[in-house]
Amino acid sequence: MEDRDIIELYWQRDQGAIRETASKYGGYLWNITWNVLRSHGDAEECVNDTYLRTWNAIPPARPSAFRAWLGRVARNLSLDRWKQLRARKRGGDEMELLLGELDQCVPAANGVEKNLEDQEIANLISAFLRGLPGETRVMFLRRYWYGESVADIAEKQRCGQGKVKSSLFRTRNALRAYLEHEGVAL
Repeated sequence: MEDRDIIELYWQRDQGAIRETASKYGGYLWNITWNVLRSHGDAEECVNDTYLRTWNAIPPARPSAFRAWLGRVARNLSLDRWKQLRARKRGGDEMELLLGELDQCVPAANGVEKNLEDQEIANLISAFLRGLPGETRVMFLRRYWYGESVADIAEKQRCGQGKVKSSLFRTRNALRAYLEHEGVAL
């Protein structure tokens, strides 16, 4: 079923919309939530919460890029769950390491100004990523959007882990320089 047809089911308040969404995008959403949480129960709950959030958002929303929209919802729910779990146990893990790698590339999370700048920063990062060679962009997105391990990225890209690590390091540095050049205070 095409995305526009699935969205139309949501607009009609037809519960088949959730079934069709799960059929078409369930595996995609599972991978996103699993890569962040590394817990079957929590990942499953976030995928189900994604369906609920979608049901509640459409209408009035009518996403033009449904897959990306769903991915963002699942990722945000997963990160919220991860932060919640981390607050309880205060232990380090892979996700903490992954987010720490980007600390030098993104602005601090302080103040009202951050909320106002979020969309502008997202647009700048998107423009930066569009300017990258395909392989570099894929590695960056696999790591920092989908939360994949360096080993998994290397396997999927059919290259060594050293190449992935070097690419990510250079890309983070280039992103930082690009954002500073665009006037984003880091």
